[in-house]
Amino acid sequence: MKPIMDIGEEAGFLAESLIPYGKWIAKVDPEPYASLPGKGKLILVTAMNPTPAGEGKTTVSVGLADGLAATGRKTMLALREPSLGPVFGVKGGAAGGGYAQVLPMESINLHFTGDLHAITSANNLLAAMVDNHIQQGNPLNIDPRRVSFRRCMDINDRQLRQMITGLGGKGNGYPREDGFDITAASEVMACFCLSSDIRDLQERLARIIVARDRSGKAVTAGDLQAQGAMTALLRDAIKPNLIQTLGGTPCLMHGGPFANIAHGCNSVIATQTALKMADYVVTEAGFGADLGAEKFIDIKCRMSGLWPDAVVLVATVRALKAHGGIPKAALSEQNVPALQKGLHNLYAHLHNIRHIWNLPCVVAVNRFSSDTDAELDALFEGCRDKVTPAAICDGWALGGKGVTALADLAAEAANGRTEPCYTYPGDIPLREKIEAVARRVYGADGVIYGNGVLKDLSRLEEDGMRGFPVCIAKTQYSLSDNPSLTGRPSGFSLHIRQVRPSASAGFVVAFAGDIIAMPGLPKVPAAQSIGVNENGRITGLF
Repeated sequence: MKPIMDIGEEAGFLAESLIPYGKWIAKVDPEPYASLPGKGKLILVTAMNPTPAGEGKTTVSVGLADGLAATGRKTMLALREPSLGPVFGVKGGAAGGGYAQVLPMESINLHFTGDLHAITSANNLLAAMVDNHIQQGNPLNIDPRRVSFRRCMDINDRQLRQMITGLGGKGNGYPREDGFDITAASEVMACFCLSSDIRDLQERLARIIVARDRSGKAVTAGDLQAQGAMTALLRDAIKPNLIQTLGGTPCLMHGGPFANIAHGCNSVIATQTALKMADYVVTEAGFGADLGAEKFIDIKCRMSGLWPDAVVLVATVRALKAHGGIPKAALSEQNVPALQKGLHNLYAHLHNIRHIWNLPCVVAVNRFSSDTDAELDALFEGCRDKVTPAAICDGWALGGKGVTALADLAAEAANGRTEPCYTYPGDIPLREKIEAVARRVYGADGVIYGNGVLKDLSRLEEDGMRGFPVCIAKTQYSLSDNPSLTGRPSGFSLHIRQVRPSASAGFVVAFAGDIIAMPGLPKVPAAQSIGVNENGRITGLF
């Protein structure tokens, strides 16, 4: 690694705008660059519906950035920060892999610069102020049965999803139902990632709806005068983090919402700052294009004025075979017919990118050691059938030099400019927005709403949220809300069981199927393999 101050200087950052966090990490003060024009081309990396282990979207993003840099293009990455939930759960970290990594991996995947801890603290300060207000006489007349703001933590802990708090007598508060979400799914995280600067952040925090009073009126964080202290906790966190790839390409890593239960994109501040400093900016949106890319387009771009110049769609042989009906244990065995069957999942995402959002698309074939020539040939033949450029991504094994062909295709695709084209217009009712995503993006026949959901949507519109985009939380493993429906399912309905306002972020969350905002650990969590050796080095982290 190079000293981070050298990376910053090469990227064009002023030394006085960099705040070192040790030798390899720095915070960037974005204020000196706020008035600069955004000159860069924005390349969005997304994927087909993944397997539980993921398809290497971050690895492709890092490799693509290094490939662009290796071909003489001034490039910067704009990525999300890892959550400790996946680090200790199933997927592991989010620093890439092999020779397509951002560094220092251990710090990034664990506490990093404390941004997620700051978001957790700001969230839980507000939760504590809600309960303290009720305890201290309740002048806002909050109905304890209608407190909606939840606590959060950055660990998968299913035990905390639903609980009764305030037990043990009057001195311990007012007993009520409560629960925790994972920090990545919190409203504070969404607000943080969509804010344009610290002033916008404070104004947004004030709009968080925490409860309703006994007459049904919304009570906000501003009513509790909590936004100032929350912003103070986030003052340093709101500055993007500067790190580097193994190839020395600068990366602004900032914010970390999940795309299956939140909007799944890194911060607007980081993306906009990167576009002012580089000719090409590579960013990613979480999980498949039905989740991350749709929310990048319909939420992040709609609110920020950003628009991608090209999309890179990650596909893997193993994911295609999984969508062709092959169980996880057999994904390393050659099976061309299954792969060909699974191509229909890839085709669905290609259709959405090119015909709903009108964006040029390149397929990145993220190569794994178990891929055979016959399977790769079938994958490329499928891309040719759809007249879609495709290239191998060998970033994991070879770094940037293994991604130059993909880099050239992505840069060529980004040469043009398309006008923003969203899934739905902003002025239609919330119900119609949900149905537009369900029908147009997922391929559903329609939407079935749970008890009280339509009434809740009407109340949110009465509260002034009709113009908000929708953030649909659903499984990442299927285009439907049923994870077992792989491939390109048809003849299904999307089931919406609950909606929540995210007033500070400016969208409404609709929960589909069984998706929840606090994941649990698997039977054998990754945490069981992580340790520290006699030399103080962390082992088992991936």
